[in-house]
Amino acid sequence: MRLLLLHGFTATGRSWDPVRRLLDAQRYPDVEAPDLRATSIAEQVDELRQTEPYALAGYSMGGRIALHLALAQPQLVQRLVLVSATAGIDDPEERAERRAADERLAEEIERDGMEAFADRWAAGPLFAGQPPQVAAAAREDRLRHSAADLAASLRGLGTGVTEPVWDRLHELTMPAVVLVGECDAKFRALGERLAAALPRGELHIVAGAGHAVHLEAPRAVAERLS
Repeated sequence: MRLLLLHGFTATGRSWDPVRRLLDAQRYPDVEAPDLRATSIAEQVDELRQTEPYALAGYSMGGRIALHLALAQPQLVQRLVLVSATAGIDDPEERAERRAADERLAEEIERDGMEAFADRWAAGPLFAGQPPQVAAAAREDRLRHSAADLAASLRGLGTGVTEPVWDRLHELTMPAVVLVGECDAKFRALGERLAAALPRGELHIVAGAGHAVHLEAPRAVAERLS
């Protein structure tokens, strides 16, 4: 079966390499992890549409995109794996506040450049306690972006501009796994809500992991994909 892997904000498709190395090649002989650089969710979904049945996994921003893609072609998605993901911000005022914050961050990225942004982003609470080798690999991946590309991604694919789909999750009847890190309290709560709303959703909490489960515990993600 074909497998499509969608990365998170600041990352590229290469961020899935630790998981890809652990996958069963017989089960997934065709694996794609594209770089997500569209200017809107609708454009990104159109670019990612498939023509044959496939499995789909997304991390963080990629998880939100995966939900929109699965809703666009539910008949083709055979398995859905969501890592540290949410179905969006369903409060309009909160979403507007996030949109404004994302715009400020995009302007900071353009003003300060990627090196400064990469250091500031890595110091945030989502990534506290990452093993040094994981943090180093994530930083290297972030620096594959230009400041202009990353700012454009935030403006087009950020949480603030993405329509929430909580009220449509009942349409996704394929087997769905929601993976969250034990140390990521915010996304543990969101993961519980996701798994409860998906008709065949299962929640798995990965011991000792933070937000970037696919980097910190790639074997756990590979096992759930299998």
